[in-house]
This record gives sequence, structure tokens and C-alpha cells, in this order.
Amino acid sequence: MDTKVDRGVGQSPLPGAWVSLSLLLAINLLNYIDRQVLAAVEPRIRETFNISKTTSGWLGTAFIVSYMLTAPLFGWMADRKSRWFLVGFGVLLWSGATAASGWAGTFTFLLISRLFVGVGEAGYGPAAPTIISDLFPIRWRGRVIAGFYIAMPVGAALGYIIGDKLGGNPHWGWRSAFYVVTIPGILLGILCFFFKDPPRGTVDAGHAIKGLPSREDYLHILRIPSYIVNTLAMAAMSFAIGGMSYWMTDYLEYRKVGPGSGSTFGIIIASAGLTATVLGGVAGDMVRKVYGGAYFLVSGIGITLAAPMVIAMLYVPFPTAWWFLFGAIFFLFFNTGPANTALANVVNPKLRASAFALNIFLIHAMGDVPAPPIIGHIVGAQNHWNSAFYLVAGFMVLAGVLWLYGATHLKADEDAAIRSESESHGESAAVRAQKPV
Repeated sequence: MDTKVDRGVGQSPLPGAWVSLSLLLAINLLNYIDRQVLAAVEPRIRETFNISKTTSGWLGTAFIVSYMLTAPLFGWMADRKSRWFLVGFGVLLWSGATAASGWAGTFTFLLISRLFVGVGEAGYGPAAPTIISDLFPIRWRGRVIAGFYIAMPVGAALGYIIGDKLGGNPHWGWRSAFYVVTIPGILLGILCFFFKDPPRGTVDAGHAIKGLPSREDYLHILRIPSYIVNTLAMAAMSFAIGGMSYWMTDYLEYRKVGPGSGSTFGIIIASAGLTATVLGGVAGDMVRKVYGGAYFLVSGIGITLAAPMVIAMLYVPFPTAWWFLFGAIFFLFFNTGPANTALANVVNPKLRASAFALNIFLIHAMGDVPAPPIIGHIVGAQNHWNSAFYLVAGFMVLAGVLWLYGATHLKADEDAAIRSESESHGESAAVRAQKPV
């Protein structure tokens, strides 16, 4: 056994890491295109089925509810079975359900199809970041995970643009927007079955982590301070993102921004979100060299700065307001890489999929599940948009406070995760003491 293996220092990614990352990134891109297509065509769906804003809000919630309820099951399986098989299964399921969304002849059928989209994404969500974490050592991980999550703003942007262009075109209509990602999703899903899982924990502990998680291991996740604080902060962030993204198309129509506003919003998400996600990951890795709580510090500062940008957007006329919306989205996405990297770093590798799955369950249950109907109810028939967005800004500030508080615990929890990895392999205290942190 090599007792000089450092947790990520001096190590290189495992063979095939970049190819695997590319495939997972492409899948994640389709994932977020699918999510935001729904938001982009929401006004057209509401017109087609003659439903209220509150009722329409449950379309977004249906996907999230099934996603969060089934994620723990898939997370449990991903800690025991082939993660690539689960990813492939999930992608094929959600691609078929997305096609069914376009076929929907009734609101009920559309609601059910969104439920199955959530189940499919639950097979993918907990497994994908753990595959990446087992392919790349910690010194690469912040930037790499940030790169993986650039799919969030880029995919969301493409979703808005596709939905805006096709949904507003009388020759195509909103149904066609759901078909765009179906065939690519099926092809990428099939590719997953040709990939093999990387050994769990090799790039962290210098050896593969053996054995299955125990009941005590699972309970330990809930005793990690950084995990709890991070999950609560991500839940507050999810409420803000869920509330903003689902209703932004309707808000822009209320502000009478004009034709093409959905596409403009999509371009802003892509440019601001992509830049912020990459810079956030780089900033987290750089600051971590001098401060152990860097990932939370970067996340907390970023999302706190997003709140005043949202408030300013409410009172500044368009097109000037686009700049404040750009700033809000930039700072909102700045935490993506650091927060998810911290989540991976504080948990034993054999528990990562379950930890991500539990995180998915909690952040959606407290965040973007209630957000669309709550925001829709606040706005109501009287168009109380300012009140709704003040609530969104408040959740941004809450997330910032939580991350800044959690920065004091992060380094200690990362060190504890290293010790638990060594203990999983039965190393002595003397051997562990020789390993630099």
C-alpha cells in the first residue's frame, strides 16, 4: 500500500475520465433543456388547457416531486450497482416521457408524463456526480464539477430559446419543443451501457473503498455539519431558481418586453450562467489553497450579491433591466461548482450516491417543489410580481447566510471524510498520520 498518496495532490484523472465527463456533460445539457422547455412554453400550455397560473405551476412541481421521491432509491442502488447502467436507464426513460409530453391531449396526461420525466432523471441525478468524483482527484474536482454543471445555464438557455422559437411558431407549436431532445437522449442513453464504473474512492484514499454502506454509515451523513448546512443553503437557492425560472416568461410578458424576450432571457442565462459557473469553480479551487472553507465562502458571497440585482430589476425599465437580470443570474450560478464539490468532499466515497440522492430529496422538497405554486399564488390575478420577487431575493440572502456560516466547519468535515475513507480500508492511525491532507 502506498502510504504517501495525497488526497488529490499530484494525482491525475483516471483513464477515460475526460470521455466519461463529456458524455455526462452532454446528458446533463439535455436534462436542463428539457426542464426549461416546459417553462418557456408554459403560457401556451395554459392557453391550450384553459388552466390557472396556480394549476399550471403544478406541472413544474410534478416533475420535481417524482424526481425527489425516487432519487433516494436510485442513490441507494448507485452505491451498490453499476452507476452507468442506472444513468443509461434513466436517460432512456426520461427521453420517452419527454416525447409523451408533446403528445399530451389532456392536462392530466401531460402531468403524468412530467412525473415519469422526474423518475428518469432520478436514475441519473445521484449517480453522475459520483462517477465524476471517482474519476478526478480533489485538486481537479472543483473545476471539473463546475464544468459538468455548465450544462445548467447553457441547457436552460437552449430550453428557453427552443421553447420560445417553436412554441411561438404557429407551424410548429409548443408540442414540437418537447420532441427536440428525444432522439439525442435515446442515443446518449444507449452509449452509457458501454461504459464501466470507476472504482469508488481510488482518487481520494489511494485505493478502492471496499464493502457496502451500513445503517450507521447512512445515519452519519445527517451528523456532518457541512452536509446539513450545504443542503439547507441549496434548498433556499433551489426555491429562488425554481420560482424565477418557471415564471420568468410570464413576468416578461407582464412587463411588455416584447417579442423574442424568451430568447433574450435564454441568451442571458447562457452567457451569465456559463461564465459564473466556470469562474465559481476556478475561484473555489484557488481560494481553497489559502482557506479551507473556500467553497462555502465563494458560494455565500456570490448568491448574496444576486439578491439586490433581482430587486433592482423590478424597478428599472427594460432594456436596462436586462443588465440587472444578467447580474442576478451570474451571482446565482457562481456557487454551482463549489457547493456540489463540497458535497462530494465531506462524504465517504461509498456513500456519495446516497448522499447526493438525499440532498436531491431535501433541496427539492424545501425548494423548487413549493416555489412555482407559491409564486403563482402570490402573483395571482392582480399581478403582484414585486412581492413574489422580494420573496425570491429573501431566499437568496438566506442561502448566503447559511453558506457563510458553514465555511467555519467545511475543512474539519473534509478531514473527517479522509479519516473515514482510511478506516473503511482498515488502516492504522499511524499510517493515516503519514498522509498529508
